[in-house]
Amino acid sequence: MITAVVFDMDGVLFDTERLCRLCWLKLAEEDGIPNMPEVYALCIGVNAETTERIVYENYGKDFPYKEYCKRTSAMYNQCIEENGVPVKDGVRETLEKLAAAGVKIAVASSTRREKVLRHLESAGIDRYFGAVVGGDTVTHSKPHPEIFLNACEALGVSPGEAIAVEDSHNGIRAAHAAGMLPVMVPDLLPATEEMRELSAYVAEDMNDACEWMLTKIN
Repeated sequence: MITAVVFDMDGVLFDTERLCRLCWLKLAEEDGIPNMPEVYALCIGVNAETTERIVYENYGKDFPYKEYCKRTSAMYNQCIEENGVPVKDGVRETLEKLAAAGVKIAVASSTRREKVLRHLESAGIDRYFGAVVGGDTVTHSKPHPEIFLNACEALGVSPGEAIAVEDSHNGIRAAHAAGMLPVMVPDLLPATEEMRELSAYVAEDMNDACEWMLTKIN
């Protein structure tokens, strides 16, 4: 029986993955950095440390990674400050229906926990979450299952009782490895054959995912 749902944040709850990508690509174009769309795709769903390693592997150790991150973060934060956190369609309704069904809810995001909490509070949906696990609180990045296992432990449920809602390939791999029911709601990355094999369900959007989840809960 399913008693809990664990959500990724970027690209699932918020349309922040698209915004972050826009900032990275804009600066790459300004600075004449090649192949950033391909490199950014490799970084979707992983934590900051793994992102840094991927960037250095592709551009060399001389790449000014920390300065680049400061500039992209400034651009990203300005957009959030001016326009608010972009909540994805169907998220508020889904959280309300899950809460009404008595489901325990958590976030397991590769983003720093402090930033996750800030976004949840800013969007006014923080009250739905019984646990928040950030990428800075785990040793291993997705696709390792650690972050999902920690989220399940924090909620007091076994992984087999929980659904994981993800948009990234690494996230689906992590949820599957944790022994959860992975639900993919594609965002920037399409559902490949591997993702369809690893996922319990591939949804068209969050509303579709919600309807499927409710069939497993009720």
